Order: sequence, then C-alpha cells, then structure tokens
Amino acid sequence: MLWAALVLPLGPDSTPPSSDALQGLGTWALQFTPRVAVVDEAVVMEVEASTRLFRGKRALRDRVVQESADLGVTSVSWAPTSLAALALARVGKENGIRRPIGELLDELPMGALSATSKHQTTLTQLGCRTLGDIRKLPRGGVSRRFDKELLGAMDQAYGLRPEAHTWLTIPEGFKLRVELMSRVELAPALLFGARRLLMSMCGWLAARHSGTTAFALRWAHDTMRSKEAGTGGELVVRTAAPMRDLEHLCRLLAENLAKVELLAPAGDLELEALDVHALEERTASLLPDTVRAGESLTLVLERVAARLGPERVLRPVLVEDHRLEWMQHWQPAPQPVAKKRIRTTGIPQPSFVLPEPLRLATRGNRPMYQGPLHLLTGPHRVEGGWWHRIKDGETEGTKNVVRDYWVALSDHCGVLWIFQERLANEETAWYLQGSFA
Repeated sequence: MLWAALVLPLGPDSTPPSSDALQGLGTWALQFTPRVAVVDEAVVMEVEASTRLFRGKRALRDRVVQESADLGVTSVSWAPTSLAALALARVGKENGIRRPIGELLDELPMGALSATSKHQTTLTQLGCRTLGDIRKLPRGGVSRRFDKELLGAMDQAYGLRPEAHTWLTIPEGFKLRVELMSRVELAPALLFGARRLLMSMCGWLAARHSGTTAFALRWAHDTMRSKEAGTGGELVVRTAAPMRDLEHLCRLLAENLAKVELLAPAGDLELEALDVHALEERTASLLPDTVRAGESLTLVLERVAARLGPERVLRPVLVEDHRLEWMQHWQPAPQPVAKKRIRTTGIPQPSFVLPEPLRLATRGNRPMYQGPLHLLTGPHRVEGGWWHRIKDGETEGTKNVVRDYWVALSDHCGVLWIFQERLANEETAWYLQGSFA
C-alpha cells in the first residue's frame, strides 16, 4: 500500500481546519483515487493503484506537492499506512517508504498520533518519549490502563491491523464555500481565494471525467455595510466548450472580475458548477505531440527514419496470404506500401500468436494442453505456400502447409487457436498457435 497524507494548518489556539477547507481538499484529491478520507486535520488517500496512471510515484508526488500547496496544504507525507503518513506529516518528514515503517515511527514523538497524544501526560510519567517507547510497554498493562483506541491506533499505524475509513464520495454537484483571510475591497483580489475553489472544482470534474461550460462565483458582503450594497454579488463565467483547465478558467475569471466593482468589502466566497458535461478523454501517445497537431504518422516515421537510418525504423504491412505466420511482414518505413484489398476468409483469428507453433501432446488423438481440450468450431482448412521457396544453407524447400484449424476451449487457459497437421509419415500432429483475448 502507498498512502499520502495532506495536512492543513491549524487555526488560532490549535483549532482544527474548517470542514469546508477539508471538504475542498478531499474533493480535489478524488481525481487521483476514489479512496480518500478525512482524518483529523488532514486528508489521506491510498494511491498505490494510481501510480501507473499518473506516470510513476515520482511524477505523482511532484504533482500532488505542487498543486496541494495552492490549497493551503503545509505538509505532505507518504507511507505504507494512512496513520503513519499522517504522523510523519505532523513532524515534517515526507518520505516514509525508503526505510522500514517500524524504524521511522519508533523515532517519532508521542504527539505524532492522535490516540497517543491524548494520554501524553500519563505516558510521560511512565518514561515514554517516543512511539517506540510505548511499543516497549507490556501490551496487557497498556490495554488495562488506557482505552482500546491506543493499541488499535498503534497497530494500524505500524501495519499490524487493517485500517477502516469512511471514504468520501463524489458529489453529484459541486458547490463549495471558503472564508477569505481578510476583507477584500477590490474585485480582482477575489481571484486569490477563488483559485482554491477552482482547483477543487477541477479535481471534482476530473474525478467525474467531465468538464464545465458555466460556473458561478458568489461573494458575501461584510456585515458592516450600507443597505444599498446588499448582501452580496454573483458573477457567472461561461466557456465555449466543456473544460477543466485550471489556468484557462482562472484567466477567464480574472478578465471578468476586472469589470466588477464591489459595493462593499467581501468576506466569503462560494463557487458552483452550473453546466457539467461529459468530457471525451484523449488517449496518451508514445509519438511526438506534433502527431496530435495534425502531422500524419507517415511523415513522423519518415523523419525518424531519416535520423536513425531506414533499416532501423520498420512498419508492419499486410500480405494477401492465409497462412498466419506470413499474413504480415516488416519493411523499412520510408518504402511505399502497395494498396491492396486484403480479402478475408471469415475464419476467426486469435488475439495473441506464439512466435512458433507449440506441438501438443495427444491422448487418443485428442489434443492436450494443461488438460484435455474441447473442440468448439472447425475444421477450417488452410492450404498453400508451394510458391514460397526458402534456402537454409545447402537445404532448399518450400513453406507449403496443409492445416485444419480449430477453436478449442481449455478449462485452465481459455479459448485457444490450434491446428492439426498431417506429417510426411502420416502421423497426425496437433499444434497450439495462439489464444483469444
């Protein structure tokens, strides 16, 4: 498991962050994983299954750290358990996956875990200073003297007991409020607080694979205002196409705020997504970005072949041949491809083909592959290749084949593509050539 803990700063007199701030951060985190929960003053998320989607742990870490800072996150830590990540974040240690988690937690002060900080006075009188000191105490005595949450939280942090969280769910609509740090008198200055709301909205849109064409920013005037100013104002921003690009939405909002005049100082902001539409995702490509900009694949291959040499860049070409091994061949990319209409036989073709056919064992002329095979459809006769002459050293021959193909079912391997071939000595042989997805 790989957990991340994102800690928000405590308020005056160590008051916890507001529920709106935690909700906004949690909504933003849902774009990375559906397993997001609020724990004390932090948001934790399990991202082990998401690392490949976001191009590895390093790329995911960099993005989370960079973007979460705009949401007010003061510390981010990574560890095999959520409580361990939260404990590390509280003491300012980020990486909890390079060393065994037991060694790291043993060094932390008792206040790193909420369950132990409640009993810090008593534990200090017992001579405990770190979490490792608490682990050295007899478990029986600890369970009798303290509540069950203490040992339970310790075991969960060290990975000895499974953790249980109440996961955040993706709301059907987006509507979030934030209180500004100080009263704002000029409308363009509202963008600082609005950017946090926009980040949460973009995270919500990413989790729903959607984009917005309209959103509303509302502000509430300070209580010490004139009657003519009213309770607040509203600004609706619209886009020509569904999107969730944070920087573009911020620029649009800034242009609109520049035309607004506040009738009284504003203290609270609220953002609501009005029109939400499904957004078609673009598949990532291994080719240069110029391909997406309109350059054809042929031009890209020609340019790469010119740099590396024509024999080092190959492309597959279909051949009008019913023999599976010779249905396609590779040729240098710059060479022209003859446009032929390839006629199909209607015979089912396997999804995966072995480099060389694998001869199968038989029992009573019945093919075996991890158990007996059940023949589903066939035979499909493929015969030809007498024109395909080869020379291997002093030996010369042809690639003529006479095969009867079958679709077979294996109890352990699924649907297979096998064929039967009669050898020169009249012995019947079965071969496995591919499998179906």
